[in-house]
Amino acid sequence: MANPRDYYEVLGVDRSASDDEIKKSYRKIALNNHPDRNPGDSEAEARFKEAAEAYAVLSDKDKRARYDQFGHAGVGAGQAGGGGPGFSNLEDIFAHFGDLFGGGGGGGGGGFFGQFFGGGGRGGRRRGASLRVDLQLTLEEVATGVKKTIEVARPENCTNCGGSGAKPGTEPTTCGTCGGHGEVVANQGFLSIRQTCPHCRGQGKVISDPCTKCRGRGKVPAKTPINISIPAGIEEGHVERINGQGEPGEDGGPPGDLVVVIHVEPHQVFTRHGDDLIAQAKVRYRQAVLGDSVEVPTISGETVVLKIPPGTQPGSRLRVRNHGLPRADGYGKGSLIVQIQIEVPTKISPEQEELLKQYDDRERERQSQQSRKKGIFEKVKDIFQ
Repeated sequence: MANPRDYYEVLGVDRSASDDEIKKSYRKIALNNHPDRNPGDSEAEARFKEAAEAYAVLSDKDKRARYDQFGHAGVGAGQAGGGGPGFSNLEDIFAHFGDLFGGGGGGGGGGFFGQFFGGGGRGGRRRGASLRVDLQLTLEEVATGVKKTIEVARPENCTNCGGSGAKPGTEPTTCGTCGGHGEVVANQGFLSIRQTCPHCRGQGKVISDPCTKCRGRGKVPAKTPINISIPAGIEEGHVERINGQGEPGEDGGPPGDLVVVIHVEPHQVFTRHGDDLIAQAKVRYRQAVLGDSVEVPTISGETVVLKIPPGTQPGSRLRVRNHGLPRADGYGKGSLIVQIQIEVPTKISPEQEELLKQYDDRERERQSQQSRKKGIFEKVKDIFQ
C-alpha cells in the first residue's frame, strides 16, 4: 500500500491554517471531485476520499495535534482497526460531513450529499439512510475488547400496512402530476429544469386512504437492540460500520448502514499514548537516591514490581514492557510507562529535621571539597549547567 500524502498538501493549506481555512478548502475539493459531478471517474473518487480523510484529521483538534507531532502514525492512517478516519466507502463520508454542504452551494434535499440519503429525487427503490451512534468505552474495555448491545432508534416498516402507507385492503395510486417519476420538468426559456414533484414529494405515488397506525408514512418509530463486538486496542474516533442496520429503504429498497463512532473515557490513573499507558508513581527521597523496588498498578487490575535504579531523578520515565494496550495489528502489547515523582513530606518531626540538617551540612562540605579541586573553567561550567 502506498504511503498516504501529507494531509496539509492534500487540502492545499499551510500547517498554520485556521479551522475555517481548512474547512473551506475541503469543501471546495469535495465539491469539485464529488461522484455526482464525476460519474465513473475513479481518480476523482479517490481524491474525494483522500480529502475527506485529511479533513477528518485536521478538523479535529486532538487528532491534528497528534498528526503534527507523529505524522500518519499518530492517527493510525491506513491501518485496519486503527485510529484513522475509517472511511470504508463513500457513505461513511456522507454520514460524517454531509452537513457541510447543506444550505448553500449544492447541499440540502436536492444537493449532492442529500441525494444519498433519500433527500431528493425520484420514486422507486431507494436505499435507506445511514445512522450514526456514538459509543463510549472505558479504557479497561479497550484493553480487553468487549461485546456491547446498543439500542438504535430508527423507523421500522409499519406492520399494519406492510410499509406501503396505505390502509390495509387499498393501494397507493400513481401520481397524476409526475406520472410516477417523482420529478417534473419545468421549462424556462431554453432551459429545462428537473424538480421534485410538488404533489407526491418525489414518491411517485399518492395515498388517498392512509394507514391509521402510521398515518400514511409507512414507518413507525422503534428502538432496536444491536450486538456489536469491539476488538481490543481500538482507538478514540475509530469508525465501525455495520452493514444493513440503518434506516429501511423506500419501496422495498435496501436498508442503510449503522456507523458506530468509538469514544474512550478518560482514566483516573492511566493516560493513553498510542499503545502505551502512562502512569505516575510517587517514591520517597531515599528510594530515589538508593534505589528500590515498588509495586505499580496495571490496566488489568494486577500489580507488577518496578525496579527504581539508584540516583533516579524526578520526572524520569521507567518502562514496563507488555503491560500497555494490545496493538491494533494483533501482535503484542505496548508498554506501561511510569513517570517518577519525588514525594516531599509536608510535616516532619524534630528528629527528622535534625537529621536533614546534618545531611545538608555534610553535602555542602562534600561539594566544597570538590569545588576546591576543580579549575576555574570547570567551576564556570558547573554554574551554567
